[in-house]
Amino acid sequence: MELLRLGPVGHEIPAVRHDGVVYDLRPVTDDLQGEFWIDGVDRVRAALEEDALPELPDADALRVGAPVARPTAILCIGQNYAAHAAESGSPAPTDPILFFKHPNTLVGPNDPVLLPPGATQLDWEAELAVVIGRRASRLASPEEALAHVAGYTVANDVSERVWQRERGGPQWGKGKSMPTSNPLGPAVIPADEIDPQGLRIWSRINGEPRQDSSTADMVFPVAQLVWDLSQYLTLEPGDVIDTGTPEGVAMSGRFPFLQVGDRMEVGIDGLGAHDTTIAAG
Repeated sequence: MELLRLGPVGHEIPAVRHDGVVYDLRPVTDDLQGEFWIDGVDRVRAALEEDALPELPDADALRVGAPVARPTAILCIGQNYAAHAAESGSPAPTDPILFFKHPNTLVGPNDPVLLPPGATQLDWEAELAVVIGRRASRLASPEEALAHVAGYTVANDVSERVWQRERGGPQWGKGKSMPTSNPLGPAVIPADEIDPQGLRIWSRINGEPRQDSSTADMVFPVAQLVWDLSQYLTLEPGDVIDTGTPEGVAMSGRFPFLQVGDRMEVGIDGLGAHDTTIAAG
């Protein structure tokens, strides 16, 4: 089951793809946001079983939007793959590194990504994204954390490295929150259908391989991340966690940074892929 938002920017229709057919979810919810994620997966499954959803006409012709609407927070984990930490010039962290992206950075998985004026080191980061389903605050153990996850999708934590490392001080937000810097999607796959620590994650730039790794290589697995974050803040339904990127980014010095016209493909096997182009911002 794939949970989607389809249609023009600001007018996306909630939808579900099931057994190859795309259904309109408006009989169940106005949008895939906030409280929907608490029990929305169960309600969608019930509606499918009851044959209560109409097909969405011409669904394949519609733009694919970010599958999560208006999260209250996008929480991001830095250097969560040891090889990426090494190519960044740092040891693997002993505690999760947290930074935030502005929620309005979200765009669809095929929307243009803008190169901001003055940016010289725009970089890609393929990531597994976690969608929170139940409020999580001061969880007792990592073992109970995954029960608070609604599903998973693909993120690209697009970053401007000069702004991140030289102009932001100890915080990375300046280099992480440019408009369009968090393509997300194409769909949220329910958590009970996915093993978050057994997924191939990859990226290509202009058709050339860049990243090729597995979420099994995370320093801190998803359950530990959700538990750890809940000790310091309250995760709300619909919040998104970008869980870090593997090695193979431009910051490594092995590849050029992004320029206008470059094509980014990032994906996770079983969750789908993005296909975005860099445009002048």
